[in-house]
Amino acid sequence: MKMKNIGLTGVALVLTLMSSCTHSNNDSTDKNVDNQNAVVETIMSRRSVRAYEDRVVPRDTMELIAECGINAPNGMNKQEWEIRIVDNPDFINGVTELYIKENPDAAKDPGFKNMFRNAPTVVFIGAPDNTYSGVNCGLLGENMILAAWSMGIGSCCLGGPVRFINSEEGAEYLKQLKFSEGYSLIYAIGFGYPAEIPEAKPRDKGKIMFVD
Repeated sequence: MKMKNIGLTGVALVLTLMSSCTHSNNDSTDKNVDNQNAVVETIMSRRSVRAYEDRVVPRDTMELIAECGINAPNGMNKQEWEIRIVDNPDFINGVTELYIKENPDAAKDPGFKNMFRNAPTVVFIGAPDNTYSGVNCGLLGENMILAAWSMGIGSCCLGGPVRFINSEEGAEYLKQLKFSEGYSLIYAIGFGYPAEIPEAKPRDKGKIMFVD
C-alpha cells in the first residue's frame, strides 16, 4: 500500500474511528463484519514503523489522536493516565545525546537519528502504581495508535527509552515531563509520517479458542 493512498483515505477513516472514540447509541447486532469496514482495515493494516519522514506531526492532529486515547475504556472511569506530547528537537536530541554517552554503540547504525526509533514526535504516558493502570494505559495507547494509522501516521511503542529516562542519567528529562505526584512514566509511543511500510509479522490464530 502506498502512503499516498493512506493519506487520501485518512479523512474518511478517522471520521469512522472517531465514532469509536465517543459513545454510540446504535444497537449491536450479531452479524458478519465486512472486511472493508474502515476500523477493521485500520487494525489489520497497522504496522510498527521505525523509519520516518523528517517532519513532526502537526499539533492539532496530535491533539485529536490524544483525544481518541483518553476516550478509551478504563476502570471505573478514573482516567488514571497522563499524556505528555513532545515534538521539541532539543528534548528528543538532548536525551538521545545523553543516552549515547552512556551507550556509545547505540548510534553505530547509519540510519540512527534518535533513541525513539527515529520518531520526530514522542508521546510519554504516565500512570499511578496500581493494579489496573497498565491495562488502562494500554487501551489508551492502542486508541492513539489506531487513530494515527487511520490518518497515515505511523507509530512504534517504546520501552528502552523509558527505562533510560527513568534512570538516574535521564532524570532531568523525566522532570521536564511534569507528571503529577504519584505518577510514573510507564511507556512511550513514537509518532511520525512513515518512510516505510513494513511487512506484516505472522500472528498465531491458535491463541484464539471458543469455550463451549
